[in-house]
Amino acid sequence: MKLLWRLAREATRFKGLYAVSILSTLLLTGIGLAAPMLLREMTQLVQDGVTDFGQVGRLALLLTVLYLLQVLFRFLSHYLAHVAAWRLVEDMRVWVYNKIQSLSMRYFHDKQTGDLMSRVVNDTGNFEQLYAHIIPEMIANVLTVAGVVTILLTLNVRLALLTCIPVPFIVLGGWIFAKKIRPHFREAQKAIAGVNAKLQDNFSGIAEIQSFGREQDESAAVREQAGGYTKAILRALKLANFFHPVVQFFSSAGTVIVVGFGGWLAYQNQLSIADIVAFLLYLGLFYAPISGLAQLLENMQSAYAGAERVAAVLDAEQDIKDAPDARDIPPVLGAVGFHNVSFRYEEHIPVLKNVSFTCEPGQMVALVGPTGVGKTTLTQLVGRFYDPDEGTVTLDGTDVKTVTAASLRRYIAPVLQDTFLFNGTLAENIAYSKPDAPMEEITEAAKAANIHESVMAMPDGYETKVGERGLRLSGGQKQRVAIARAILRKAPVSILDEATASVDTETEKEIQAAIAGLHKQHTIIAIAHRLSTIRRADLILVLENGEIVQRGTHEELMGQEGLYKRLSLIQG
Repeated sequence: MKLLWRLAREATRFKGLYAVSILSTLLLTGIGLAAPMLLREMTQLVQDGVTDFGQVGRLALLLTVLYLLQVLFRFLSHYLAHVAAWRLVEDMRVWVYNKIQSLSMRYFHDKQTGDLMSRVVNDTGNFEQLYAHIIPEMIANVLTVAGVVTILLTLNVRLALLTCIPVPFIVLGGWIFAKKIRPHFREAQKAIAGVNAKLQDNFSGIAEIQSFGREQDESAAVREQAGGYTKAILRALKLANFFHPVVQFFSSAGTVIVVGFGGWLAYQNQLSIADIVAFLLYLGLFYAPISGLAQLLENMQSAYAGAERVAAVLDAEQDIKDAPDARDIPPVLGAVGFHNVSFRYEEHIPVLKNVSFTCEPGQMVALVGPTGVGKTTLTQLVGRFYDPDEGTVTLDGTDVKTVTAASLRRYIAPVLQDTFLFNGTLAENIAYSKPDAPMEEITEAAKAANIHESVMAMPDGYETKVGERGLRLSGGQKQRVAIARAILRKAPVSILDEATASVDTETEKEIQAAIAGLHKQHTIIAIAHRLSTIRRADLILVLENGEIVQRGTHEELMGQEGLYKRLSLIQG
């Protein structure tokens, strides 16, 4: 309950809605308790012989008013609880999403997108059951049982106590049931997340699936994932469908007690027919919430399983956190410095070892080397997507760990190797780095990235929808849109990670011209396997096994025997 209470504290913003809902629940419970008493009075009148039909009419009218009020209060109780619960779910989804997007890139190394989506959508959705159904029903049930017991004790103490005999057995069974069923719901939540993850992977890789004829294999894999969920949920339902009839049996036993012992008391003239009718009516009210205990416990365990998965996200450690005294970095010129920087993703597996270099404002530093030597990692340290294990990274002489990450990243414009475009228009994707940019600036950035003519050749121009992940564009077009996005930001530092990897030779030359336009105006850190892209760089760093093994200009490195010269000669 600590976990559920922790998550429920967010619901205090909707206390007005909950207050009216709970008040309506209280009034609804009161009406439910009063109605059988009126029926008892009417039965007593009939039993004694009706002398004034007006009394019956008044009781019938009062009963009608109560039933009409019951409609009103049931609507207010249920609807307002749903309004508050779904608004809470909305807030929880945003809360979990905000937490996920605040986590460092290290967190995502072993996470699947579909699983994270399931936590944001499915697991938080289970809270609606808790706050719109379980809690209001528990309040109503406790009040109803307490009220019914009180009334039954006033009617006949012995019969009331006998009626309560099955209750301890039901409560004990409920405790055992909750303990047994929770692991199955936890497994079911995990399994449905696996289904989501598999579907997300397959839909993203649908071209590869069809190209390699793997449709049947992937269909079998999806069935296996879906089957895992089915097995887990059926195990839970097996327990539930055993517990439900057991509870129903004990509830029925209470009715048998009233009929049997109550009939004997009536036979002994110790209990009136009206009291027996009242007992039977109240018994329905008494055992209805107890019979519903199984369903409430089942729903609560499902909600709890979802809450555990949500809490796991909310409790995730944030590797990259602003220091308590962090300040916004002032406007910078773009001097980037690495000072004895070492970094590792896992213990004892170094990625960067004692890397040091300086890139002055307006200079272009190129990173060259085989795949996996830490080039991309090095650029991510500049924007503080990771923190170095040793050494410092500086921007204009300021340690990036002493300033807020948000202010630091405003001065850095990345063009990543794996270009990501959002499912919007070309204009929206270019302007993603500067949402308030006028169309003139968007167009200028597109021209600088050599994408403007391609855009204008499309039927809808800049309003062309690019599709999910830019599916409707070629690799070269996506790359140039990403470059235009970086140019539009006008940041002092630009990071180009294989900016020409997906373009043909002619387009590469045009992009090189765009990069040349950035050169001297922006500090550029460029990763390139095509060495022709970085021949004009002011400084070329050659990395091998996480260390800088060569440094210099293109001409200087070509005059040395080493990795750079070998790579250059291979590429011709």
